Amino acid sequence: MLKIRHYNPSEMTPVELRCEDLSVIYHSSRMTVEALHEVAFTVYKNEFVCVVGPSGCGKSTLLRVIAGLIPPSTGRVIFKNNGHPGQSRCAMVFQDHGVFPWMTVLDNVAFALEMQGIARKERHERARGFLEIIGLAEFASAYPHELSGGMRQRVAVARALLSDPDLLLMDEPFRALDAQTRLILQEELLHIWRELRKTVLYVTHDIDEAVLLGDRVLVMSARPATIKEEVLVPLGRPRDLTGRAHPEVEEIKWHIWKTLEQEARHNLLLRQ
Repeated sequence: MLKIRHYNPSEMTPVELRCEDLSVIYHSSRMTVEALHEVAFTVYKNEFVCVVGPSGCGKSTLLRVIAGLIPPSTGRVIFKNNGHPGQSRCAMVFQDHGVFPWMTVLDNVAFALEMQGIARKERHERARGFLEIIGLAEFASAYPHELSGGMRQRVAVARALLSDPDLLLMDEPFRALDAQTRLILQEELLHIWRELRKTVLYVTHDIDEAVLLGDRVLVMSARPATIKEEVLVPLGRPRDLTGRAHPEVEEIKWHIWKTLEQEARHNLLLRQ
């Protein structure tokens, strides 16, 4: 019988982010919708935390609140500090990669540095280094329409990382890709994360992906839209695709799936 394990950090473990009772409520003339309900959790430095949940449970809203794109109705987001000079607190990678079609790959990756006022020569030098890391150095002068979807998403990830954030927020970045490309990019992301050791909060619908990538998986419910459970993934690091066959991992995936299935059935009953 699977015993779900929860993360129990020591008192010395540095905290990167803490969400305290976050709620987001939208009002209209016809109805009031609670997109998030008293969400509370902590992310620790260098952790890779994944968030899964049924459609409409507020996963993307949660990331946007943390990124400062949406104000919470109640509660607060607490970062470890106020950031460092020239360093952004967090960076976000969206589902649709969001690269600028009129910019070359090099200028796309260097864009965050341009916004920080860094001179063209320096930002291009630093961007070229990241293109080496993600395997796109030979495409520095190419434009996004000349790249595959997976390559464009790598550009978006590199741009976010080059801004040197304390926290990387990723909203289903590989969802639109074919299965083979998604597997390759999952492993590449693990490689980059292992090299740079950024703290990552990663939203996905894919339970396999969450367990493969994450140190912990936060399982969200839809009604109320909150964190229902936190599950510790027992795989060590470095990690690769062979971890999918680990018996305990299979049990964890099944446990998460049954939790989400209950949510889905409950939502269907509410709609009938």
